[in-house]
Amino acid sequence: MGEPVLKKEATYADLEAVPEHLIAEILGGELATHPRPAPRHGAAALVFGKVLGSKFQNGDGGPDDWVFFSQPELHLGREVVVPDVAGYRSTRVPEDSDRAWMSKAPDWICEILSPSTEARDRGIKRKIYARSGVAHYWLLDPRIRQLETFELRKGSWVLLDTFTDNAKTSAAPFTALTFNLSVFWPMHKTVKTTKK
Repeated sequence: MGEPVLKKEATYADLEAVPEHLIAEILGGELATHPRPAPRHGAAALVFGKVLGSKFQNGDGGPDDWVFFSQPELHLGREVVVPDVAGYRSTRVPEDSDRAWMSKAPDWICEILSPSTEARDRGIKRKIYARSGVAHYWLLDPRIRQLETFELRKGSWVLLDTFTDNAKTSAAPFTALTFNLSVFWPMHKTVKTTKK
């Protein structure tokens, strides 16, 4: 019987060699790639800047002052993850540098689910975020028009709420804001036509 073959752990050089049209991560020591998101995914991600950024970013530095990043590259221990949207309280924002990545875990992350990423977002990435101490995790699914919000308590994710369709939404850590969930579904809006 032969020796078991040990799997080589992925390196940052492996990640850098991935073609630019793919998003690459190192999850559990393995290189994981997926294509750029579909239009409804990208449209939903863009809304975060409008909805959350207008209320919480560029404030006075108080507890409700945040800085948001779209698809940041995060080095969390040996893992390299690229969440769809991440936010840091202004008191915890990583120092500005010329690096293309950050090593401090955000306070809030939102993953926008798609067929190619949902298993990872609900599985290994969720575990990585919990281990890294991310306090709040949202899962937004444009396909079924749903938002699930989680909070980290004693190292485990607790589901706080699930919102659907056009529900009035207020969720931790952004409870100072109420918004209509339908703003995240711009691709689902019907075009009105007028009769001539």
